[in-house]
Amino acid sequence: MAKKKAKNQQDKGAGGTPATVALTAAGVDYTVHSYDHDPSHPSYGEEAAEAMGVSPDRVFKTLVADVDGALTVAVAPVAGQLDLKALAAAVGGKRATMADPALAERTTGYVRGGISPLGQRKKLPTVLDDSSSAHPTICVSAGRRGLEVELSPDDLAKLTDAVLAPIGRA
Repeated sequence: MAKKKAKNQQDKGAGGTPATVALTAAGVDYTVHSYDHDPSHPSYGEEAAEAMGVSPDRVFKTLVADVDGALTVAVAPVAGQLDLKALAAAVGGKRATMADPALAERTTGYVRGGISPLGQRKKLPTVLDDSSSAHPTICVSAGRRGLEVELSPDDLAKLTDAVLAPIGRA
């Protein structure tokens, strides 16, 4: 596993993703973790946790759902599943379903398995699972498969204007 500490002056040029560029522009401390993505692995999030040697409770997946006709981003631990009813309730909606993958990719500007909650093409309402508060840092996609960013959950919530709610379930 290659790991680099991204300095706030770095990453504005070539090689940065929209997520890391957004973090750098915000002056947030973060660490980038890269690993060789295995296309045959059944779970992007579990693969990331295994490759980085991090507990799946600290690695969060970014999912895009449709809540009453509006796309919404859910950031939940890879150790469990997204509770769609809880997600809808967190944003004042009644019903949530997973968004069409092609629509999620077009709207966020990222490919499935590499969707980051940061630096999206269109800013969407975001809900971060409240279990994130139990950790000093969590890992989320940095904007491409095989690339994760580690940062404080408070910084992630501030940068995405996230609502904290219990949206993950075991």
